[in-house]
Amino acid sequence: MTKETENIIQHQEEDSIDIIALLKQLWVARKTILKITVIFLFLGLFVAVFSKKEYTASTTFVPANQGEGTKGNLGSLASLAGINLGGATGGAEISPELYPQIVNSIPFQLELLETKLTIDGQEKPVSYKEYYTTIYSAGVLGYLKKYTLGLPGVVLSLFRADAEQEIVSQGNQILSLSQESSALIKQLAEQISLTVNDKEGFVTISVTLPEARASAQLTIKAQTLLQDYVLKFKTQKSIEQLTYIEDRYLEKQQEFTKIKLEFARFQDQNNGINTALGKTRLLQLQSDYDLVFSVYTELAKQLETQRLQVKKDTPLFTVLKPVNIPVEKSAPKRFLILVVYLFLGLVISIGYVLVQPVFLNVKKDFMSVSS
Repeated sequence: MTKETENIIQHQEEDSIDIIALLKQLWVARKTILKITVIFLFLGLFVAVFSKKEYTASTTFVPANQGEGTKGNLGSLASLAGINLGGATGGAEISPELYPQIVNSIPFQLELLETKLTIDGQEKPVSYKEYYTTIYSAGVLGYLKKYTLGLPGVVLSLFRADAEQEIVSQGNQILSLSQESSALIKQLAEQISLTVNDKEGFVTISVTLPEARASAQLTIKAQTLLQDYVLKFKTQKSIEQLTYIEDRYLEKQQEFTKIKLEFARFQDQNNGINTALGKTRLLQLQSDYDLVFSVYTELAKQLETQRLQVKKDTPLFTVLKPVNIPVEKSAPKRFLILVVYLFLGLVISIGYVLVQPVFLNVKKDFMSVSS
C-alpha cells in the first residue's frame, strides 16, 4: 500500500469520525433542538391563525394596436367619400412596458384612493382611503408588528409636525400630500401588481385586499383608469387637431351661408342686369361665393379625415380574462407558514447546538487571558 493511499484512507476515517461526533453532539442535545423547534412551530401556528385573510382579483387584457390593417380599412372608407388620408399621422404610441410607470404614478394612485368599495358590514360603499383610515383593523399581528418592528417609526412620528410632503407630478404641478395619504399610496403600490408579458403581448393587473368584492372593484377601477390614461395619451394630438378643424369649419359654414344668401338675393333683385356696375358686382359675389365654397368644401373633407384619424388613433383593449370576485383567499397559506417556521426552528436549533460549544470555548479562553 502506497503512502498516498494511506493518506486518503486516513482522511476518510477522520471525516467519518467528525460526522459521528457531530451526530452524537446533536443526539445529546436533542431535547434542546426539540424545544426550540416546538417553540418556532407554535410561533408559526400563531402567525398562521392570526394573519389577516387576503383575496386577490386579477384581469388580463391585450392592448391591441390597430396598426396598418386599420389604416388600410379607414383609407378605403375615406376614398369612397373622396377623402385622401395621405400621410396623416396618428398619435404617439405608448409602449405597454410603460404601464407600470403609469400605475405607480402619484396622480393615478390618488384617483385610486377615491375608488368606492363595497365592504362587508357597511351599509354603503366607502372609498379606499376611508376604509383604511376609519374601518380597517390590522389585527393582532398588525399591532404586534407596528409596536415592535415598526416602533421606531411610531416614535419618530410623534415628534414630526403634520407637515405636508411636496411631490412633483407629471403635469409640472406640485402636489401636497399629507403623511397619511403618502402612507396609503405606498401601501396601495404594494397591493397592486401589473405585469407585462412581452412575448405573448398581454398585460395582467392584480389587486390584493382583505375584502373579496373590494379587490375585484379596485381591479376594475385600475384597468379602466389605465385604459383612460392610454387613450388620452394616444388621442390627445388628434382630438386637438379635430377641435381646431371643427372650429374653422363652423366659421366657414356661417360665412358660406351668409355669402350664399347675399348672392342669391342679389340675383333675385337684379334679374336681367345690363349695367356694367351691376355685372361687376355680380362677378365679385360669384368670385366670393366660389372662394368660400372651395374653402368650406376643403374643410369639410379635412373634418371627416380628422374624425377618421381620431378613430384610428383610439386604442382597443381586448379583455382575455375579465375580473371575477375571488372565492378562495390568496393568503395566509397556513400550511406553508407552518412548514417554513418548522424548518426555520430546526435550522436555528441545530445551529445553536453546534455553535454553543465554540462560543463557550472562546469565552473561556478570553476569561483565562483576562485573568
